[in-house]
Amino acid sequence: MNETTHASPGLDAPLTGGMLWLAALMLAAANFIAVLNMTIANVAVPNIAGALGAATSQGTWVITSYAVGEAITVPLTGWLASRFGAVRVFTTSMVLFGVFSIICGLAPSLGILVVARVFQGLCGGPLMPLSQTLLMRIFPKDKVAAAIGLWSMTTLVAPVIGPILGGYLCDDYSWSWVFLINAPIAIGFGFYAWQLLKRYQELGARSPIDLVGMGLLIIWVAALQLMLDEGKNLDWFASAQMIALALIAAIAFAAFLIWELHEAHPIVDLRVFRHRGFTISVLTISLAFAAFFAASVLTPLWLQSFMGYTATDAGLATAWTGVTALFVAPAVANSKRDPRLLVFIGVIWMGLVTLWRTVGNTDMSFWDISIPLMVMGFALPFFFIPSTGLALGCVDEREMDSAAGLMNFLRTLSGAFATSLVTTVWSDQATHNHAELVGITDADGRMRDLLSQGGATPDAANQVIDYMITSQSIMLSTNQIMTVIGFIFIFAATLIWLAPKPVRTIEPGAGGH
Repeated sequence: MNETTHASPGLDAPLTGGMLWLAALMLAAANFIAVLNMTIANVAVPNIAGALGAATSQGTWVITSYAVGEAITVPLTGWLASRFGAVRVFTTSMVLFGVFSIICGLAPSLGILVVARVFQGLCGGPLMPLSQTLLMRIFPKDKVAAAIGLWSMTTLVAPVIGPILGGYLCDDYSWSWVFLINAPIAIGFGFYAWQLLKRYQELGARSPIDLVGMGLLIIWVAALQLMLDEGKNLDWFASAQMIALALIAAIAFAAFLIWELHEAHPIVDLRVFRHRGFTISVLTISLAFAAFFAASVLTPLWLQSFMGYTATDAGLATAWTGVTALFVAPAVANSKRDPRLLVFIGVIWMGLVTLWRTVGNTDMSFWDISIPLMVMGFALPFFFIPSTGLALGCVDEREMDSAAGLMNFLRTLSGAFATSLVTTVWSDQATHNHAELVGITDADGRMRDLLSQGGATPDAANQVIDYMITSQSIMLSTNQIMTVIGFIFIFAATLIWLAPKPVRTIEPGAGGH
């Protein structure tokens, strides 16, 4: 990228002290609200659908539309930053994110809300990778790791806080506040971030726009995201619609790969995968994040559906993961050890804790559930902080924005895939367990007799027994899936050793110069 630094007179001095950490706070907040909006609307779907006169199944488009918009622009971040400058793209995205959040909150119909959510997602996509690379650009070398540690924690905490905050706003206020709450943060920080960061703005390289690559990217990402989001509702490949989406995604993806690898000015620079360290690091990140996200989605779903927890209580139980992670993050960020070793320790730890959770039962207390999650939190910084640094430290400095965009895109995609897969398998496995337990539960009729002696009618006795079987079937299914997730963590941990030992650390300003 043939870029030169553009600085206004008197503004070319780097940020220091409190202003530097204020900039870090704003960049972390941008990533926080982008990730938060992946989950904050999940619990609000019934409220939104009821308020706007739509079916709950139609209300899920509020979630899907944001995911599609975000998935499209995350891998475009490198190209956008090279053409218009990273700071300009970041601040514009931040302000527009706030504007479309207001439109979402004031939407009079589901159609307008879904369209606004698409644009909100399009604006939210660049916030994740650019907040990351700008942190590296503005911080001196000895403080980059601590800044990335702060950024990484927002990625971990936001998905946990999302359902809690969404449930609270819906219960005590209105569904509109699920979106309106973003506006003051996004618009206020967006304008102030430009004043603070414009000294780091660069002149864009006027490379041609790869319209074919952009079109193919939009087609295959949108088709794949729709397939993942709607697959469970339409019984996957028993539906002609799912088959059509899968074919469209596969053909468009193949065409996209061929085109981008031969295009002189690609919209997504796939050549960064020539770096073995980047490829292995991203593969490890994608697998481990998919496993982490699957467990994070499954836990509150199980607690709310079958353990009698409210959305707020389920969120409080799972929030301990983020709390303990914050205590360890500074030490990991300042560690000088081989990042491969740190990633290995963190991901193995996560796998072992997940295997610990495979012995769950329906009599577990709040702390029986929370303590393993608390222990897992100590491992998260070992995974997120060094893996990000290792991946971006393996590419050329001019490729940093493209690499960050691709890494965040694949991480987001792996989370979406894990969500669809785990909810489908969890339900199917519970049905299978239920069928097996029916044949062995109360075979001699003693429980039915006891219930009858207590005054229960035959129908009531059957309902009690069926509830017990269903509860145990779900518990078994949860434990079985946790076993698989635990072994995925362990496999992902071993992969990191295929990456070469890093030969350089990330220099300040390595965001895309």
